Amino acid sequence: MKRGNVPDAGEPRLKYVTCLSPAGLHRMAYWEWGDPENDRVLVCAHGLTRNGRDFDVLARRMADRYRVVCPDVVGRGQSDWLSNSAYYTIPQYVADMMPLLARVQAETLHWFGTSMGGLIGMALAGLHASPIDKLVLNDVGPHLEPQALARIGQYVGKAPAFASFDEAKAYVRTVSASFGDHTDEQWDALTRHVVRQPDEPGGRWVMHYDPAIAEAFAAMDPAAAITAEAALWQAYANIECPILIVRGEQSDLLSVDTVQQMLERNSHARRVEIPGVGHAPTFMTDAQVEIAERFLLTSSPA
Repeated sequence: MKRGNVPDAGEPRLKYVTCLSPAGLHRMAYWEWGDPENDRVLVCAHGLTRNGRDFDVLARRMADRYRVVCPDVVGRGQSDWLSNSAYYTIPQYVADMMPLLARVQAETLHWFGTSMGGLIGMALAGLHASPIDKLVLNDVGPHLEPQALARIGQYVGKAPAFASFDEAKAYVRTVSASFGDHTDEQWDALTRHVVRQPDEPGGRWVMHYDPAIAEAFAAMDPAAAITAEAALWQAYANIECPILIVRGEQSDLLSVDTVQQMLERNSHARRVEIPGVGHAPTFMTDAQVEIAERFLLTSSPA
């Protein structure tokens, strides 16, 4: 394992990689923690309306053992917005990860994906000769419960502007209530990077993602959804690395039945359930972070 001088793990480095869609070029931002020459890399990929700063707690904990790379998937955070919203899809996100993986040149590559980030990781890990050596799927699987998708569809892309940070935080607490109990400081952290400060005094705070991601989210018809699910199941079945399936006990997106099917369809998979949490565990507590540590570092979730 190649190691240099480890920088201060207090704050990440913001970097960019150029990606290609059918609509042209765009930049994807990513946050890098730990030794920039460490070839043991942990990629942490976020959920639908979130961004790479969701993993600050996990990244700080892991930065002495990994170079932790947390992308802002296109349309979120510091990344560009796509000129054509039709490409806010998993295949485009998977394509965007290829120049990122080429940039980081990992000798060992582990992937931690929450919700949408797990779907991206699943698709990548299911490819022939995938570079992913271990995969954490945080409250997501090939089958997504329709009622949870309907719940998410009620707010994605429709967030109002806010008069203050506290007002924005109250909104985030409401739409993210399924994350479970968090301290006021933790809700500050969960809000800080998903809202954008006003450009001028007296301006309004807005969500830090392209509202047009809702268009692609809403555009999938039942036939397309069935096809996409079948492709995800096939990708999942093809995965040859160890898999940890994390489920929030109260999750409405990842059902117990789906987890059981995942265990049956891939012998490399293990599961763990986090009590008192829905969709999705934030991995901001010691107990949750330790679940990831045990699996990633020892191959055992227990």
